[in-house]
Amino acid sequence: MKVVITGGAGFVGSNLVRHLSTLPEVNQTVVIDDLSFGFRDNLNGCDTTLLEGSILDDDLLDRAFAGANVVVHLAARSSVPRSVAHPVAAHEVNATGTLRVLEASRRAGGLHVIVASSSSVYGANQTLPKHEDLATRPVSPYAATKLATESYTLAWGHAYDLPVLALRFFNIFGPRQPPLHAYAAAIPSFLAAAFRGDPLPVHGDGTQSRDFTYVATVVDVLARAILDRTSHPSPVNLAFGTSVSLLEIIGELERILGRSLAIQHQPLRIGDVSRSQADASTLQQLFPDVLPTSLAEGLEATVNWFEEARPWERPTG
Repeated sequence: MKVVITGGAGFVGSNLVRHLSTLPEVNQTVVIDDLSFGFRDNLNGCDTTLLEGSILDDDLLDRAFAGANVVVHLAARSSVPRSVAHPVAAHEVNATGTLRVLEASRRAGGLHVIVASSSSVYGANQTLPKHEDLATRPVSPYAATKLATESYTLAWGHAYDLPVLALRFFNIFGPRQPPLHAYAAAIPSFLAAAFRGDPLPVHGDGTQSRDFTYVATVVDVLARAILDRTSHPSPVNLAFGTSVSLLEIIGELERILGRSLAIQHQPLRIGDVSRSQADASTLQQLFPDVLPTSLAEGLEATVNWFEEARPWERPTG
């Protein structure tokens, strides 16, 4: 089986490539990544082919997709505040890029397409937990582009009979998540500050909650979807219904590190939501054998990786 991973040098993608290399059913992986936010060294030691370039390049997509069976489309400008600062760029990569991936998949003979959407599509809808049938109310350009991502994907599945799966990622964390750029996610930002001896940057009062999912659990779902050719006619939440505040995350990090951590409160960011929690029933119906890694275990593994890799010392991607 040949699997193409767009954005495969990034956080989730590189973890997926490493896992796929252990599966006997997968004999070839190809990564498409322009390295604007991913890192070449994330793929060190991986038996994969890296095609450096953009998902907006049709010729590159056609070359990568030739002979493939599955495309896992992870390439995106994946940040709410970054999309607020650069909305057109977010649209071009996230929405138009998805359209080009779908069309290339169709030209290649109808590949199985798995795409990453986002819990941000729920936006201003305050209902908890978030069930896939809830009305979507995006409050950021990023959320709007991710709604376009999943809408295009499901429409192409219906109109062109492509086998498709749109997964709504919630708050993923773990090894290889970049900590340094201006729009870094909370957990890597906290760890980078902790290892530098700086106060942890907390936007707002820290009581806002998220459904955090360890990256190995996400990779397990993606790998099972690849091997089983899982498709679904509507979006699927990829999280397990936990609700943890940022202050609780900091408390766990203090426990793991064995020391107190100073906090620096900062203004809330435009487009951020106060609470997020998934209804996991559809996911569990599709992937009943996936057991999520606990928050404590995932944070401990992430801290261990930070101590070994020291990502706060390298240039940003």
